[in-house]
Amino acid sequence: MRLRFTLGTRLCGKPVVSLATNAKEVPFLRLLSFGSLALAIAAPGFSTDAVAQSYPSKVIRFIVPFPPGGGNDTIARLVAQKLGVALGQQVIVDNRPGAGGTIGAEAAARSAGDGYTMFLAGVATHGINPNLRKKLPYDALKDFEAVSLIGSAPLLVVVHPSLPVKSVKELIAFAKARPGQINYASNGAGGSAHLGVELFEMMAGVKMTHVPYKGLTPAFTDLLSGEVQVMFSSAVAMLPQVRAGRLRAIAMTGSKRSAAIPNIPTVAEAGVPGYETGSWYGVVVPAGTPKAAIDRLSKEIQTIVKSPDFTAKLNEEAVIPVGSTPEGFDRHIRAELARWAKVIKAGKIELE
Repeated sequence: MRLRFTLGTRLCGKPVVSLATNAKEVPFLRLLSFGSLALAIAAPGFSTDAVAQSYPSKVIRFIVPFPPGGGNDTIARLVAQKLGVALGQQVIVDNRPGAGGTIGAEAAARSAGDGYTMFLAGVATHGINPNLRKKLPYDALKDFEAVSLIGSAPLLVVVHPSLPVKSVKELIAFAKARPGQINYASNGAGGSAHLGVELFEMMAGVKMTHVPYKGLTPAFTDLLSGEVQVMFSSAVAMLPQVRAGRLRAIAMTGSKRSAAIPNIPTVAEAGVPGYETGSWYGVVVPAGTPKAAIDRLSKEIQTIVKSPDFTAKLNEEAVIPVGSTPEGFDRHIRAELARWAKVIKAGKIELE
C-alpha cells in the first residue's frame, strides 16, 4: 500500500493533514489526536517554555566545597536563604569539604544538569586548582555553566609591628634591600594567599621567603609572635588583631577599597599599579542545565546581591558585592584561569 501526506479540507480555518493510500483518503486526525498533533508541531519551543514556567518544582541542592562556619559557607547560606524565598522552593546547602575544593567540585560536576544542583565556585576551584593540579577530576569550563558572580573578597596585607614599614612602598624598598630575608606566611602552598604574594613579588620586583602552614591558625600564631613578618589573608580574620595593635595593616588587594575599612588603600593605589587579587564567590551549575533555569537563577541572584540588607552583610565579611550575568561570570572565570596559569608558571609552583 502506497502512503502519501496531503493537505485536505480546513478545520477551524486551518488546513487538515490527511493520509492518502491507493484505496482511499483517511483524515490524519482520526489517527492522531488533535492534542498530540499540537504538541508535535510546537515541540521545538515547548520544552523551553515548560521549564521556564515550572522551574523550580523541587528542592535545590547548593554544594559548598568547604566546611561549615567559614567565609564560603557564610556567603552560601546567605544566598540560599534569600534564593529559596525568591524561587518558592527550599535551597539546601550541602558542604563537601576536602582537597582544596576539589571534592565538592567533582561532586557537582558529576551531578545531573537539570537545574537542581548549584555549586559555589571560587578562585581555588575555578582559577588555581585547574592550573596547579595535574590530575583534576573535573574540567572548570567543560563541566560547568556560569550563573552569576556574587562578590569578591580582597585580602588584607598585614605586617608584624617589628617590621619597620608602614606602607606598600616602604615594604617594597625594605624587601629590595634585603632579598629573601623577609618571611611571609600562608595557610597552605598553592592557595590564594600564597599566590597573591607570588603575584605581588612579580609585579613589585621583590623576593621574600614563603613559609607555608597547614591552615590559618598556626600561620596566624607565628605571625603574631614575629616568627614570620608578612601575610596576605582574610580581612575578617585579621582586623581584630589590627585594631588591637598586634598587627599593622598596610593595604587591601582588591580593585577598590573595602567598605569595612575604607581608610586602608589598595595595593594598586599604594605603589603597584594594576595589582589585584583575592577570593571571589560565584554560582555555577553542571553542564547541560537548561538555559531557562540558568537565566532564572542568575536573575534572582543578581537581585539578591543588589539588595541593601545583603550588601550590608557582605560588607561585614569584607566582601565587595558584584552580581553578573552568566556571560559576564564566564568571562571572569576564563580570565582567572589565564591569570593564575601565568603566575604558577612564572613562579614554578608545584604541589608536593
